[in-house]
Amino acid sequence: MTCDVVVIGGGVIGTSIAYNLSKRNIDVILVEKSDVASGTSGSCDGFVFMQSKKNGIHLEMALESAKIMEQLPTELQRDIEYEKNGGMILIESKEDISEMKDFVQQQRKSGLDVILLDNRQAHEMEPNLSPNIAGATYSPTDAHVNPLLLCLGFAEAAKNRGARILTDTEVTGIDIVNGKVQGVTTTKGKIKANIIVNAAGVYAPDIANLAGININFPIIPRRGQIAVTEPVPKFLKKVMICNKYIKSKFNPSQSHDNLGIGLALEQTKAGNVLIGSTREFVGYNRQVTPEGIQAVLRYAQRFVPAIGELNVIRSFAGLRPYTSYGLPILGKVKGIEGFIVATGHEGDGVALSPITGVIIAELITTGKSDLLAHLPVSLQN
Repeated sequence: MTCDVVVIGGGVIGTSIAYNLSKRNIDVILVEKSDVASGTSGSCDGFVFMQSKKNGIHLEMALESAKIMEQLPTELQRDIEYEKNGGMILIESKEDISEMKDFVQQQRKSGLDVILLDNRQAHEMEPNLSPNIAGATYSPTDAHVNPLLLCLGFAEAAKNRGARILTDTEVTGIDIVNGKVQGVTTTKGKIKANIIVNAAGVYAPDIANLAGININFPIIPRRGQIAVTEPVPKFLKKVMICNKYIKSKFNPSQSHDNLGIGLALEQTKAGNVLIGSTREFVGYNRQVTPEGIQAVLRYAQRFVPAIGELNVIRSFAGLRPYTSYGLPILGKVKGIEGFIVATGHEGDGVALSPITGVIIAELITTGKSDLLAHLPVSLQN
């Protein structure tokens, strides 16, 4: 087989890249060792949450991505269960109010529509909140989607524009001659291509190793455990996290326990409440643990006591591609012409998938991307 670009990885990042390339009439083959959305993208919440992003390029990318996401149901011609009802960061203690006030001011300077709420205002917005919380932040920009439907939507739209998607196909080798990409070797044969995009998420280092590449900011799998309740009538109006969620996300040393517990709440279109989550460094272990789920549920009830009255029907865990840098790794790899990396989104893959697809497609078709120029991440072998 022959194509212009091989995209490795069938998650929400890889499928978004394949879709955006196909929109630009690029002949693309996406290769996935299992099935589309079978990894992290099928084992996560659907947050399109702006407030959890670092000020600067991270938030700028997220805001641009949110604009694209809002149009995707129409563009992809399918329901991705997108809902833009706003989001809140719950603040449990008065001691954290001052810190969050500064946080809000910085995010407002970066262009985010966000305000700080006191206890009364927070309860008016979300009546089920505990009376003990100190306050919350609120942004009407925050939203959520069904990540599985989003990923499948990208894949189907890419196929409709001519992309080929090979599932149950593992990449076993990267073919390089004189420092230039020539294609890949897979369990189903060779594919000739002059450009390869490594969008393999937590497995991106394995793909990089096939090409002899060392990524300066290593990808580390970070497990997140989530509980799912039975469908219930409208219970939550907003998507919600807590301020400790942000601390544990960017500064693992500040986690208040070894599980890295941080609140993450959303109610799906079907009525199920997703309750998360842990942030654990346990290698590639995707197993759910009683300890993790029980800790998640106990912690969530501190903010929304009525959660204790809901029946949990299942739980799952996924692996986030974490980088200590706190930003995704996007761009060309120095020393190997035609090798591009798009990974390291940690828990932001869903929210940043639309803009990541655009950035990588621009990079391939024009040789540059305005947003990419502001990402201070160097890749070299």
